[in-house]
Amino acid sequence: MNKTKLTLLAFSALSLSIIGLYGLKISRESLNSFNAVSPATKSITLPASRLQPEVLTKLLDNKDINSAIIHVEQGWKQQYDEYAQGKLPSNRMIEVREISRILEQIHQQNGTKSALIYAVPTPKHLELILVTPGKSPIHKRITKAKRDIVVSLVSKFRKDIVNPNSQRSDYLSSGKQVYDLLISPLESELQAQGINNLIFCLGGGLRTVPLAAISDGKQFLVEKYSLGIIPAFNLLDLQPANITQTQVLAMGASEFKNKEPLPAVPLELSSITSNKWQGKSLLNKEFTLQNLKKQRALYPFGIVHLATHAEFSPGSVQQSYIQFWDAQVRLDEIKSLGLDEPLVKLLVLSACRTALGDAKAELGFAGFAVMSRAQAVIASLWSVDDGGTLALMTQFYQQLKANPMKAEALRQTQIAMLKQQVSLKNNPALRGNNSLPAEVVANLDNRELSHPYYWAGFTLIGNPW
Repeated sequence: MNKTKLTLLAFSALSLSIIGLYGLKISRESLNSFNAVSPATKSITLPASRLQPEVLTKLLDNKDINSAIIHVEQGWKQQYDEYAQGKLPSNRMIEVREISRILEQIHQQNGTKSALIYAVPTPKHLELILVTPGKSPIHKRITKAKRDIVVSLVSKFRKDIVNPNSQRSDYLSSGKQVYDLLISPLESELQAQGINNLIFCLGGGLRTVPLAAISDGKQFLVEKYSLGIIPAFNLLDLQPANITQTQVLAMGASEFKNKEPLPAVPLELSSITSNKWQGKSLLNKEFTLQNLKKQRALYPFGIVHLATHAEFSPGSVQQSYIQFWDAQVRLDEIKSLGLDEPLVKLLVLSACRTALGDAKAELGFAGFAVMSRAQAVIASLWSVDDGGTLALMTQFYQQLKANPMKAEALRQTQIAMLKQQVSLKNNPALRGNNSLPAEVVANLDNRELSHPYYWAGFTLIGNPW
């Protein structure tokens, strides 16, 4: 028997053993699809190393959406594992029926009707898979959306958004092109099922799209749904979280040795802990890794807010970091923060940025919640100016008390900003405050906080509920 046949037999045997281990119901046709791939793309694991577009296409052609999702989940988990240079905490394998059941259970518990959207760009087309509560999954193939086209559209859209002086017509036009690829093919089903929360599991080139600001030409996506992204459903922390019952540890720095100052940070921290939220704030020299651990040992703060520079940079995981007063904590060191002991329900980074168009930076941003071990993270795709961040964050924490679902609180904040209901002058948390730094006060009347530059970059990663 030749080597190719031996390889196929070994692969099939290992596949069947893994299926037995996880209890997966993958059809014989699916296994044949794996075996039909050319020897150059074969692997002795199920699924093959990372995500193989040829395998995914064959599974979807065979209408085996369950195996397709398993292939995506395992492929992307391995990709994140490799980037993080170590095993991520979850090794679960969840079938599509179980995902649908979990979404239905959440709907029954809190009224949120969530849909999970997988968007996988391939060299030949864009694959969309929709999973909803208690329903069979739906697959759509967008043949006009080759990977290169998708990446180009996303890049153009983001460049229009990050320019605070760009015209509304510019970002609405480029945003509609992205909307027509990601949302329009699924929109009738989303509306028919009464979906109000979208969870995106995105492939390379899409992981840093500012989803809140893509538009149907009339409304932004955030006006229709609360939003979040996840690296993979099998990496999602599904523990229930009553976030209103916790306290906030707010830490940050306004001064840095080799970085731009953040003069509004002292007011940002004090506005969080001096209003509706109980907690503690630590500024500048007190903003150390040692103090973070010390304070959480004294009290299990469920929300940790870090107002500081953070970077999701090109290159290896060691190139990305969070800046503390006395040190940079690299992304590969982030688990040393101990945010799962006890569990942090929400980690907020209020002044971070992510490199545009870089695959490694995308992995860092989209996988940050899992790498940090926090249940959910709110971070920004680009660095918003100091005054805009102050306005958004004070509004967000007010909304979080009224809307304990994290994704909905962020949604209501972003809607308030785009409808020009938020400014530094009319924000109740800041009204009458005479300590606003001159750098922040300058040109306040001319500040257009309704522009997506100020609100669309803030993204929820991880558990949205």
